[in-house]
Amino acid sequence: MPSLVNRNIGRFLLIAVIGTLISLKSTAQNGTGPYDTIRVGACIEANGDTIPCSWLLPVNLYAKLQGQYKKRYAEWTRLRNAVYVTYPYAKAASRVINEINVQLVGVTDKKRRKTIIRSREKDLKKQFSEKLTQLSVYQGKVLMKLIYRETGNNCYEIIEEYKGTFNAAFWQTVALIFGSNLRQNYDPYDKDRDMETIVKDVERMYGYTSR
Repeated sequence: MPSLVNRNIGRFLLIAVIGTLISLKSTAQNGTGPYDTIRVGACIEANGDTIPCSWLLPVNLYAKLQGQYKKRYAEWTRLRNAVYVTYPYAKAASRVINEINVQLVGVTDKKRRKTIIRSREKDLKKQFSEKLTQLSVYQGKVLMKLIYRETGNNCYEIIEEYKGTFNAAFWQTVALIFGSNLRQNYDPYDKDRDMETIVKDVERMYGYTSR
């Protein structure tokens, strides 16, 4: 009788041990055991040690602009909008000016030169007159700078070449009254650096060919 009891106890212990091992194996496979291994990233230190590493997702922080930064952003936005509006006009003007210059090559007769200039002037007025009158004074200043950028001449020089010194002086006086200047140049490396950056963006966006 005792031997039968011992055999039963032995069988019970064997079943209990096997059941415990199976349970531990199943738990380890599910990755939920208290002693399971958790895989993490690793970083190698300068001394050769390998330590666990984790990388957090980027966090974007937003805040209201204050003081000089708010003013700077407002100025940039105003300039960007003006460039977007006026740059197509500057491109069109430079194209017409280049065409006129080609037609005037070798033409010495003043009457013939005036005829060529006036014919293109009518085309420009028909195409852009109404749109240009809707520009603000600030946008007009930006446009004159962009025309210089595209042609290499300021607006005073262009008017003087095609319409004479008197007309150039007259429109220069008008421009000065409205706080502008026909003799504005263009400096992409200093005072007009922001404008040049915006123009490059416009060229990439709309497929314009740079000078």
